[in-house]
Amino acid sequence: MSDAIPDELHRYAESFTSQESDFLQKINRETNTQVPQANMLSGHLQGRFLSMISRMVKPVSILEIGTFVGYSALCLAEGLQEGGVLHTIDKNDELIERCKRYFHEAGMDNKINLHNGDALDIIPTLSGPFDLVFIDADKPNYAAYFDLIIDKVRQGGIIMADNVLFHGETLLLGDKQSNNAKAISAFNRKIAADQRIDKVMLTIRDGLFFMMKK
Repeated sequence: MSDAIPDELHRYAESFTSQESDFLQKINRETNTQVPQANMLSGHLQGRFLSMISRMVKPVSILEIGTFVGYSALCLAEGLQEGGVLHTIDKNDELIERCKRYFHEAGMDNKINLHNGDALDIIPTLSGPFDLVFIDADKPNYAAYFDLIIDKVRQGGIIMADNVLFHGETLLLGDKQSNNAKAISAFNRKIAADQRIDKVMLTIRDGLFFMMKK
């Protein structure tokens, strides 16, 4: 499902994009048939983008805030260097066992460290430095997550934040926005004004803020 562009163009873009693995296709199918709010899945197009960025960065350490079913974590982990680790955080108890099963079936137990709990409490316990960070969790805390991770990201490191167009609501006047859209709009303004990072907003799915720490 595409939010930033028409579904027809999204499917067109997918048709020219490298295929996801059979296992990722399985996760995609199972999520769409078994998991509520399946539209939260990164999916084929964005998943291949995350994988490509990770393989370009060649990270030793990745932080993901918001695991959902583990699809995006597995995409990001494709670029990890030998001995590298991906920390992913989620507080949804109902999906933790599913994530663990997927990580085990993918043979990623030794590369992905799944933290079950509040990211605001867990991030300060992680030392970093991180080469790559992906923020895709509760929207009201995006700004707080950014503040917690910015000093833990190495110079030249990449930060990505998902859903920064929030279904197009960011174009609406403030009093017509949902609370989540208001939080995202405030986050976008914060990032635009931050001189510690170079940034570009991409219209992939529901919007992806792409940042590099100077």
